[in-house]
Amino acid sequence: MSVKLSSSTLPSLSPPLPHAYYSPPLLSMSILRRLAPNHLTTHLRHHHRRRLATAAAAVRQDTSIWTQAPLYEIEPAAESLFHVSIDVSDSPDLAASHTRAGQYLQLRVPDVEKPSFLAIASPPSYAAEKGAFEFLVKSIAGSTAELLCGLKKGDVVELSQASGRGFEIDQIEPAEKYPIVLIFATGSGISPIRSLIESGFSADKRSDVRLYYGARNLKRMAYQDRFKDWESSGVKIVPVLSQPDGRWTGESGYVQAAFAKAKQIYSPTGTGAVLCGQKQMTEGAVV
Repeated sequence: MSVKLSSSTLPSLSPPLPHAYYSPPLLSMSILRRLAPNHLTTHLRHHHRRRLATAAAAVRQDTSIWTQAPLYEIEPAAESLFHVSIDVSDSPDLAASHTRAGQYLQLRVPDVEKPSFLAIASPPSYAAEKGAFEFLVKSIAGSTAELLCGLKKGDVVELSQASGRGFEIDQIEPAEKYPIVLIFATGSGISPIRSLIESGFSADKRSDVRLYYGARNLKRMAYQDRFKDWESSGVKIVPVLSQPDGRWTGESGYVQAAFAKAKQIYSPTGTGAVLCGQKQMTEGAVV
């Protein structure tokens, strides 16, 4: 994640790798920042960052230290999405490398040299407490991620250490100064957002924290079993379905459109935003 400061813009943070599965970039992850008055602006420079991320990935593949770790659990989390838990209890240095929500690592499956880049879905404290990393992985035909989702408990994979700065929450602290935080995620982009919410960022001390979470339908929406806990921590969940069935009574369409319907920011300078999803969503939500 990089930070750029200038006299004309407020901090804009964006990690170099996009999403729960990377190869090549599919999602724009993520932006955590203080919002400029009267409008929400972003300077993503997608194409330039894709080239930089690809080049950086090539270097990391040559220099990463790989640690073998067994799969502890793998099960469906939603349609085409899998919950993957990997046991790192015997690798304390690897577990300790995850220090901030929004970080990612590389994963290799047996007999395949090309790695996947995976955002870590579990909060940093989870590895110390439970001895595991958790991921939300989208199975894409022909990808390393698809091979990973076909493995079984006990199968051994290789992991690099966690990388990236993650979400720099200090940019929207203290909570009293930034009482509004808007979070946007689509599809498997919810993975690092889960890590953020469960890591804690004083949501219960803020007046308005909303998560706009988009998916095609409820079958494709992961972590519904966690919504109640997230709400109790101070995060209001706003599910948005682009292709709901006739029984759906909640928000429909796209995340950016749902936000536009309720786009009332009374204190722009006291508002932060976190985005992780498709390019159209990240651009539409901040216009």
